[in-house]
Amino acid sequence: MPMQSAETYMLVRIAALASVCVPPASYLLNLGAASELCVSVEQVQGALIAIAPVVGTARVASAGRAIVEALGLAIALEESE
Repeated sequence: MPMQSAETYMLVRIAALASVCVPPASYLLNLGAASELCVSVEQVQGALIAIAPVVGTARVASAGRAIVEALGLAIALEESE
């Protein structure tokens, strides 16, 4: 069965990343693709909140830290250009 939309597909990918504790670079790539599809910060937050009871708050908090690090990396890369 196909996904409902490209935005939903990206939210599922970000949720999957949070469930397996990936490094910030993984979020950087996927959040970049999500932003190109106009996925909002609120949608990403909602996806992480939705999976918290299943994967645990520690993994969601870790994902939050990794996302903040990824955004910091993106800012640093932009400033160096």
